[in-house]
Amino acid sequence: MRTLAIFAAAAMAASVAAAQPAPSPDHPDWAAALLAKGTPITVYTARKVYTMDPGRPEAEAVAVLGGKVLSTGTLESMKPWLARYAYAVDDTLKDKIVLPGFVEPHTHFYSSASLMGLSYIGPIQLPNPRGGMHDPVPTHDAVLAKLREIDATTSDPTEPIIAYGFDPAQQGGTLDRDDLDAISTTRPIWVIAFAPHFAYLNSAALAATGLKDDTDIHGVYKDADGKLTGVFNENLAMLAALKPVGGKIAALGGVDGLKFMGDIATSVGITTTSEMVFGAIGFDREWADTTEAMKDPDFAVRMRFVPLEMVLHEKNGDDAVDAWRKLAAQGDDRLFVDGIKFFTDGSLPLMSSMVQFPGYLDATNGSVNNIPWDQLASRMRPWWQAGVQIHCHANGDLALDVCLGALAELQEAKPRFDHRFTVEHYSISTPMQARRMHALGAVASANIYFTSYRSQLHSEHAYGPDRAEAFARLGSLEREGVIFGLHSDYPQVIVPMDPLKAVWTAVNRLAEDGTTVMAPGERIGVERAMRAITLDAAYILGMEDQVGSLEPGKLADFAVLEDDPFAVDPMKIKDIGVWGTVFAGALHPSDR
Repeated sequence: MRTLAIFAAAAMAASVAAAQPAPSPDHPDWAAALLAKGTPITVYTARKVYTMDPGRPEAEAVAVLGGKVLSTGTLESMKPWLARYAYAVDDTLKDKIVLPGFVEPHTHFYSSASLMGLSYIGPIQLPNPRGGMHDPVPTHDAVLAKLREIDATTSDPTEPIIAYGFDPAQQGGTLDRDDLDAISTTRPIWVIAFAPHFAYLNSAALAATGLKDDTDIHGVYKDADGKLTGVFNENLAMLAALKPVGGKIAALGGVDGLKFMGDIATSVGITTTSEMVFGAIGFDREWADTTEAMKDPDFAVRMRFVPLEMVLHEKNGDDAVDAWRKLAAQGDDRLFVDGIKFFTDGSLPLMSSMVQFPGYLDATNGSVNNIPWDQLASRMRPWWQAGVQIHCHANGDLALDVCLGALAELQEAKPRFDHRFTVEHYSISTPMQARRMHALGAVASANIYFTSYRSQLHSEHAYGPDRAEAFARLGSLEREGVIFGLHSDYPQVIVPMDPLKAVWTAVNRLAEDGTTVMAPGERIGVERAMRAITLDAAYILGMEDQVGSLEPGKLADFAVLEDDPFAVDPMKIKDIGVWGTVFAGALHPSDR
């Protein structure tokens, strides 16, 4: 009788459950609802699984239900689940190494796809959204020759030249109005630097902007006679410089450009990114295009959009936080808005970072960005009061002091716990600044790639050996207990988007020559570096409850590797092949 009662109760419960609305994926009862419907469990076996859960760090299989991790372990350890419910074993990854999907906490997918579609004049090879690779243009003379070639082969005399990728340090010298007028004074020419903090315009392009010599915009350069030089530096100036061609540039990206960037992400194991200048092109356009791109089942990336404070402030003034709340009210676990982005200085590769004594090798310094430093804390205050996470761009150690000074002022006015104030880039710093980071509760999203791509270059150009050898002091952050992640800023600085290359650089700190160790005391171990592209990067984005480790209830996003980064020679980590990813429980092999 008791057995019959149990079955009767179960049948009644099932009937009641069937009559209730299905719980949402973030509800604790969602798994039970799926299992009650007979949704099968998928078990992916692997050569080895690294969960990044310190209590249960390794496994041989991951069980997935409804796009989430159900269990990690072995087929034997999963028997309590598998004996009760329908399941299928998928051995596709049986010879692979599985880790949590890599988290890239600072990217620019939308604008990058547009820039990469322009006429390319950069010093390194770069993927072309239209197929194949852009060839490098190695020198200043070669840049001018390339621009002359584009001018000669463009039949419509009114068609502007918009070129991307210029790098003064690598290509040897800057550009200005006179250089570009020597190519054409009638065809408008815009040159955008690889790190798009600078633009260079000829006279025809300047005329198109409508700017005059008496223009008073921060970052619009003038010569000794007060005439426009055609050089534009940082956000406010860049907006003015690119206004006539902004729509034309944006049209090169869009949905197809996002899919192109998504393919690159899958090829290097990335399943989560954070777009750090949401609104630079246009809030509605960026959101609509990304939503459309995500309808493609092959687009296997989650995206966290961080609005640009400058744009919200310009459009909404004192109502900027309310406008942000409206943006943040939309989205799901694939696409959502969180955080706010501020700038303090310029670009490390373009040599416009703001640094402490003794300044630059040529006795100059970098540039302050769009907000005067004495106004930074007051501009941040409404966001701090509203509980919004603040991301503060700081490349130089002087700019870092400004960021941390603003944070200290905010904390004094209204103490907050677990605020995750994030220093973006953390390129040039001191060990004592790492200690202050810890004291204030800040975290860092660091660009480690500069160590292996530009440290020797900038020992000779701009920063000198002491600073250039110690780009991205991860060892200091680790010693002071500061949580950090690793990012690329791709492709808006001249480095790849490749998390395993970031790990390799963090562990080895080899310069461009492949043999010189830069600041050996700033090296970190493999395990710590792997956390910086998984769980700790997720923490910086406030997503550690969803991604970054393979634990029950988290999203079933995996990076699938051909070899084991914990077992190979640390010098070979960058050479490990990436099979692709698993995204929300579905296989996504890379075809790149």
